[in-house]
Amino acid sequence: MAKVRCDWCNKSEIYVKYHDEEWGKPVDADRKLFEMLVLESFQAGLNWLTILKKREGFRTAFDDFDYHVIAAYSDDKISKLLQNEHIIRHRGKIEATVSNADAFLKIKKEFGSFSKYIWKFVNGIPVSNSFSSLEQVPAQTELSRSISKDLKKRGFKFLGPTTVYAFMQAVGIVNDHLTYCFKHKKSA
Repeated sequence: MAKVRCDWCNKSEIYVKYHDEEWGKPVDADRKLFEMLVLESFQAGLNWLTILKKREGFRTAFDDFDYHVIAAYSDDKISKLLQNEHIIRHRGKIEATVSNADAFLKIKKEFGSFSKYIWKFVNGIPVSNSFSSLEQVPAQTELSRSISKDLKKRGFKFLGPTTVYAFMQAVGIVNDHLTYCFKHKKSA
């Protein structure tokens, strides 16, 4: 019997793989959390499929999402990234990634890990929603607005409440698999 999935992912094999293997699965590894922050911030205004297709390019260009290395990027490195056709060449988003790496390191120093910081917003327990259609899934929530506000206060850029909500879904802080999806309530 074929697996029934959330409607949004049935448009592409790339989406199906991402949906089945990653989306909504709780993540606690700092580097993976940083990767998803970067990818979600680059996605703003674009299609997620575009980002997934360029994911390996981002991984290579941004030193496997090593936030220690990225925080120290020079203007020369930023100029090279602006010429890299394997990523989204948006100066503001590239500069925000460097700035966000520095802010990420500060949170890591304060809380012991970014994971401890971000998961404290839900007391370490994923929010499990029970939406039966895509139309019911919000673009942002009070929680994503609160997290976005706190991230901005800590120096993060390009992480508004809609982007933060997409990040929360991606890393399993929120489980928004639709009720008919085989992954619903199974993200842990």
